[in-house]
Amino acid sequence: MRSFVVALTVALVSLVSGTAVTAQSDPPAWAYGFSSPNGPLPKAGSESLPADVNTPKHLPGSKLSFTIAQIWDQFAPADWYPEDHPPMPEIVAHGRKPAVRACGFCHYPNGKGRSENTSIAGLPVPYFIQTMADFKSGARKTADTRRLNANFMNAFANGMTDEDVKAAAEYFGALKSTPWIKVVETNTVPKTGNVGHMFLALDGGEKEPIGNRIIEVPENTEATAVLRDDHSGFIAYVPVGSIKNGATLVLKGGGGKTAPCAGCHGANLDGLGPVPGIAGRSPSYIVRQLYDMQQGFRRGLWTELMKPVVANLTQEDMLAIAAYTASRVP
Repeated sequence: MRSFVVALTVALVSLVSGTAVTAQSDPPAWAYGFSSPNGPLPKAGSESLPADVNTPKHLPGSKLSFTIAQIWDQFAPADWYPEDHPPMPEIVAHGRKPAVRACGFCHYPNGKGRSENTSIAGLPVPYFIQTMADFKSGARKTADTRRLNANFMNAFANGMTDEDVKAAAEYFGALKSTPWIKVVETNTVPKTGNVGHMFLALDGGEKEPIGNRIIEVPENTEATAVLRDDHSGFIAYVPVGSIKNGATLVLKGGGGKTAPCAGCHGANLDGLGPVPGIAGRSPSYIVRQLYDMQQGFRRGLWTELMKPVVANLTQEDMLAIAAYTASRVP
């Protein structure tokens, strides 16, 4: 399997990330899973899989084995650790053919997801249901039109019944949100390439300046990018000083620039009633949502509450807020 990682690295060289910072009027490309504002679509993860898809694979800590073909089955993805969660409803385990993938494929059976989407473990049931309604109505879109999985969610929501949505909401809402992302302040980051809106560190250990970016990469490239191991989390590299700057905005509103987050998201940022927790959540996801709401790409029932909160934020502010919230323990 190591040979696959090497081959994948070679394939990614042409997509190595740069350090250019986008203009304030453009979406921050790094938050949407791109190396530059005008770059090509990254490869889908399945395009870079090994040719041998039928040999059983194993993971430490799991009693099960799966082939690559099974692991990447969008309608019956591998569940490495079934003891971690209650029985999955049909929509989570198998989706609804032909148009709706299993929720557990993208977000994992434990709901923790990956950097190209987000963790949905522990989301309040009313929030989950409203989110799916917003995807269904088209009220929730993305500022970067190259980002395909936002379009997928619009299609999935339209292919799901109310019963499907309720079952998924109750399943994921019953799961606990636990630490999944390690936040590291740094001036340099590993050179990366893009696969499926996800950054992967290239072999060789080369570094480059972080600039005004947050770069999330899997702790273990093979475990995440190939085997979809939902015990293997992520590292989020953030600029030095961004956590402290974010604390000022999150806790105090930045001197009137925004509103303290605790008023809606709870004192520990772990949620309050139907409002979701933001502690420990993917910083790329947080920046995407702040920018999408500010620019009007994300609308919907509760988004109106966020409009005055995000109105005066710069992209640097959004980065700092996301760095701080990601560093908190959910």
